[in-house]
Amino acid sequence: MSNQLPVIGVIGGHNASTGNLDLAYEVGQHIAARGAVLACGGLDGIMEAASRGAFENGGTVLGILPGSSKGDANPYVTIAIPTSLGISRNMQVVNASDVIIAFPGAYGTLSEIALALASDKTVICFPGTWDIKRIGIVDLAKFKEAFDARMAIGFALDAIRVATSRL
Repeated sequence: MSNQLPVIGVIGGHNASTGNLDLAYEVGQHIAARGAVLACGGLDGIMEAASRGAFENGGTVLGILPGSSKGDANPYVTIAIPTSLGISRNMQVVNASDVIIAFPGAYGTLSEIALALASDKTVICFPGTWDIKRIGIVDLAKFKEAFDARMAIGFALDAIRVATSRL
C-alpha cells in the first residue's frame, strides 16, 4: 500500500458564476476534510475558490502555474510550482492528479478534461461543463456528472480506490 496522499485536481474557468465559486469552495473544503491534496492551475476563479476552501480547512493546495513566478499563485496555494509552460502546464495538472473534478470553463478546461480521459483518469463534471458525450464515445465509468460537492468527492474517492486496487 502506498503512503502517498490522494490528489484531486480541480479545474474550471477564471470567470465563474457566484454559484460555481461557492460550489468550488465547498469542494475544496471536502478535499481537505478527506485528507487529500488539491491540485489546480493555481490562479484565480474556480482554482482560487477551491484553493481557499481547502486552505481555510487545513488542506494542502498544489498550484501548478503557467508562468515562471511563484508570486503568480493565488494566496491559498501552499505549494506553488512555476512551470513556464503556459497552457501546456495543463498536462502537469492532470499528471499530478489521481482524479479530476471539472467546473465550467473555456478551452483550457476542455483540454484538461480530454487529457485526463486520454490518461485513463476519471473526470467528474458539474452541470455546465463541456458535454464531451456529444462529441464522441465516452467511457461512462470514467466520466461522471455530479450535482453537489459531496457527490463529486464521493465519486472522486471511489475512483481513486478503484485505481489503487488495480496496482
